[in-house]
Amino acid sequence: PVSSLAVAYGTSLASQGRDIVDRNIDRLVPVGRLKYYFAVDTVYVGRKLGLLVFPFMHQDWQVRYQQDAPVAPRFDVNAPDLYIPVMAFITYVLVAGLALGTQNRFSPDSLGLQASSALAWLIVEVLAILLSLYLVTVNTDLTTIDLIAFSGYKYVGMIVGLVSGLLFGKTGYYVVLGWCCISIFVFMIKTLRLKILSEAAAEGVLVRGAKNQLRMYLTMAIAAVQPLFMYWLTYHLIR
Repeated sequence: PVSSLAVAYGTSLASQGRDIVDRNIDRLVPVGRLKYYFAVDTVYVGRKLGLLVFPFMHQDWQVRYQQDAPVAPRFDVNAPDLYIPVMAFITYVLVAGLALGTQNRFSPDSLGLQASSALAWLIVEVLAILLSLYLVTVNTDLTTIDLIAFSGYKYVGMIVGLVSGLLFGKTGYYVVLGWCCISIFVFMIKTLRLKILSEAAAEGVLVRGAKNQLRMYLTMAIAAVQPLFMYWLTYHLIR
């Protein structure tokens, strides 16, 4: 009887502890929300990668909603996700290590420096965008996770540019990276203008207004900074 009571008491304590941990984790890190950004499949990943590299032929950029909530990324190629940015970031670090290795410049410290530098610039970029949105007083449904996802899509173009540089030298690097820079600029303009200008569009306000012009300039600035980061984080890896 004593051992049975001890087991029951221990199980109750474990259950209570798990509930407390789950509540605190969900308060600090929205696990349920993060699951939405990783709800992808192979078809979505293929279509999204194609959209990032060739966004010019895509027509409908509006995110689909179901019961006032955006549908999962695997059902809508326009929805932001974190799977591609996370995988692209890891792949970028590995390709950077490969590029350094082909030039006899590889070391574990250099690999860590590439990862920490890319991560630090990403954090600075997201914080700068959040501050800009606050200063311009934009009411949008963009979340911090959305901004991380959109800012992380540039790693796809960086990987393509680096691989081209490894295969075809500097000429291949500049040609392919230039194409990817134009593509990410168009992608960001088409995507963010629906988010940042959504309030004005809903109210039927003309973009000629001073406030809406600020929003348009902000959208163009966010899109324009992506190619700059792409070049800044990759040019030193090609010799």
